[in-house]
Amino acid sequence: MPRKEATAPAATEIVPRERELREQIEKIELHYHGDRWFHAASTIKVPILLGVFAAIDRGELLPHSRVHVRNRFLSVVENIPFRVESGRDSNSAVHSAIGKMMRVDELAYHMITTSSNLATNLLLGVIGPDAVNRTLKELHVDHGIELRRGVEDELAFEKGINNMVTADGLLRILVMLSEGKAFSPALSRRMMDILHGQEFNQGIPARLPKGARVAHKTGEISTVAPSPKSWGTNERPLPLRRGCGNQ
Repeated sequence: MPRKEATAPAATEIVPRERELREQIEKIELHYHGDRWFHAASTIKVPILLGVFAAIDRGELLPHSRVHVRNRFLSVVENIPFRVESGRDSNSAVHSAIGKMMRVDELAYHMITTSSNLATNLLLGVIGPDAVNRTLKELHVDHGIELRRGVEDELAFEKGINNMVTADGLLRILVMLSEGKAFSPALSRRMMDILHGQEFNQGIPARLPKGARVAHKTGEISTVAPSPKSWGTNERPLPLRRGCGNQ
């Protein structure tokens, strides 16, 4: 009796199955010590970016509002003045503009893409840490984020006053941005565009497939190398946050 060959499923049957499989994959979440606290290092600049755009959304700032570029800040320890050393900063463009004016959107771009510490403290000086923390609370993404000071505040560091984050805390912000739910889809896209412009791509982005667009922010101190990311191709973005340490 002749054997009947199995017939391949029609293309119209495969497409719904692929779609269903993709939807199931997108629901998979893996959290490993997601609630463990890390020194935020430069990843704290993502919540600060959110605070800057909150001020833009409220009309308190405009992207082209100008900020005087200075290099004198007050420590949270007794208001003692300190400076951001140019040799310890990863960006020279903002230091070159000391004494001049730069736009808010320029500072926000440098804060993220080249991790400028000077740009970060200038923006934080304009909006204030309290305003950033209020924004996080209003958006329900404050759990897992502790913004306590500017960057390069060595006196505060010596006193153990640090910015702290958890993997899940930063993940919530990235999910909100990737889904266009931060203030408005347009403002969310603008923040994602800044994160997509990150120039330090030696970490996870270097190991992803070509064509994967990665919105991320690096950070590093001696014991921790956190790196929150949101990546995808033309499909739905996939938020990812890695926190590594030898503590």
